[in-house]
Parts: sequence; C-alpha cells; structure tokens
Amino acid sequence: MAKQSKAAQLKADGRFWLTLDGKNFLGRGRIELLQRIRETGSISKAARSMKMSYKAAWDAVDSMNAAWQSPLVESGPAGSHLTDDAERMITAYQQAEAQHTAFIIKLAKTLPSRAE
Repeated sequence: MAKQSKAAQLKADGRFWLTLDGKNFLGRGRIELLQRIRETGSISKAARSMKMSYKAAWDAVDSMNAAWQSPLVESGPAGSHLTDDAERMITAYQQAEAQHTAFIIKLAKTLPSRAE
C-alpha cells in the first residue's frame, strides 16, 4: 500500500526573553508570576497557583527587583503588590512578545516544505 503524500512544513521556533545586561530578565514564566502576584497579593499564593516552590518564586522576584532600577514587587506585612514599573514591564513584554510571534509566523511562511 502506498503511503499518502503530505507536505511537511518547516517551522521557525524560539523562546522570547527580554534581557538586561546580557542576562535573562523577563520571560513568559516571570510575567505569569508577576500577574499571579497581582491577582493574589502574595508571592507564596502566586507560587502555589503555578505549582512552583516558594523559593523559586522568591528567587525570581529577588532577581527581577535587583536587576531593575527599582523594585517590581514590594512586600510587607499586608502582602505583596506590583509597582508601576512592574505594570509597565508586563505591558512592554506582552507587546514585544506579540511582535515576536507575528515575526515567527511571517518567517514560517517563507520556509520551504517537503513532500513526505
């Protein structure tokens, strides 16, 4: 029995990160963490909702806070909240990621396909 022929399309793929001083600064996971902190008012609740350890979440927040010129997350006895800078970073990331996705889609249309 002859195998049915179908075209296989090459695809462009890549993870999107914003880097700062040559180091990964904001990616999809960190953006989700910031959004969950916004929703829950808590780093530990945000971490639990993402099935992430508190230490991993705290390390990510600490790293972002240290890398930026001012904190993105502020914590106190009443919980944690995002700063205006964090809100701007979320918006900037989402806009840049949308442009990256559009570029990848456009690039994929220029790649050759092969018959199987």
